[in-house]
Amino acid sequence: MLSRMKLQDFVQNLFDQRSIAEKAALIVQAILEARSPRLSDLSHHLPASPEANYKMLQRFLDRVDPREALQRLFDPAAAFVLGDVTEIERSQARATSYVGTLKDGKTRGFWLLLLATPFRGRALPFGFVTYSSRTLQDQARSRNQEHRRCLRRVKELIADRILVLDREFSYESLMRALVEEGIRFVIRLNLGSRQPTLINDDGRRVKLHVGRRKQVAYRALLYKGTVPVNVAGLWRKGLKEPLWVITNVEPEEALGIYAERMKIEESFKDLKSLLGMDKIMSKRQERMEKMLAMVMVAYSIGLMVGEAVRDRVYGAPDRAGDPAHKPAGKWSAYSGLFVLLRQKVTLTYHEFNRLVRQVLLAFAQLVGADVRT
Repeated sequence: MLSRMKLQDFVQNLFDQRSIAEKAALIVQAILEARSPRLSDLSHHLPASPEANYKMLQRFLDRVDPREALQRLFDPAAAFVLGDVTEIERSQARATSYVGTLKDGKTRGFWLLLLATPFRGRALPFGFVTYSSRTLQDQARSRNQEHRRCLRRVKELIADRILVLDREFSYESLMRALVEEGIRFVIRLNLGSRQPTLINDDGRRVKLHVGRRKQVAYRALLYKGTVPVNVAGLWRKGLKEPLWVITNVEPEEALGIYAERMKIEESFKDLKSLLGMDKIMSKRQERMEKMLAMVMVAYSIGLMVGEAVRDRVYGAPDRAGDPAHKPAGKWSAYSGLFVLLRQKVTLTYHEFNRLVRQVLLAFAQLVGADVRT
């Protein structure tokens, strides 16, 4: 099916110059076919000789910044933005300047902080930063500064949308900055061994507690005595401990929104298992990030087309709004990208082309929508 997709029609929406879009489309096609971000692998899935292809890839990454194109995939219709960090292991990269050690203090690698908007059971990436223990040390920066650097880049895009983050972002300086910038947030509270200081309007410390299979909300608290927040807790059946979220929106709403965060986790799984994102190799951090952006562009196009194919083959999750309709078991078992890349799906030429045209229209509307910049 990949050979029948006119990827330049998609990519042209992201790159203004036609000559650049032509090369970008070839690279996206190669990424989806090779399921790899490595230039050596991609060079065997491009029209010319591997040697010529490798040089073309290097020239493209030197002259073009796909990170700017990736920002165009921001969905202005999204009610919230998802953010999360994943580890990229690079155990053999001892001489690579941007590779440090991961959280365990032993494994070599770097961190990727990704921002995305929800798309069905997954998420569409639109911005990211990479950093490591080594780059933090060399640049005299902190992890917290890297988080804020990423958010500053896309602050105008986020606008009044709710930012959903995991417990790694549960620290005072970030929450204070979000409040000062007027950004609404839902963050999983990191309780650790000691509960952080939460003060109510009477000036008393609040001890968080929720019973099993119960839900609780605390309003008008001060996190560490300075940041105005609400807190909500939920202890679901079968879990060893409750879930706590800290927010500046209604606490009951925050719990429902945080449940959507798993969509970005599922995207990380797809990016690593289906497109080999964790195998990316480059000596220079900037070139590595540009290649990551191309992988995310390929992922987004492949996901949108794959979801349409999944609906066509296995039945859409609902039929004309009929809640009694249940999708086939395989619809729930596979992501759209998995269906597109791994399964041998039988669709006629006209069926597939019709699906691709429909997705292309949705893609163009996504990229071409008016957003605050």
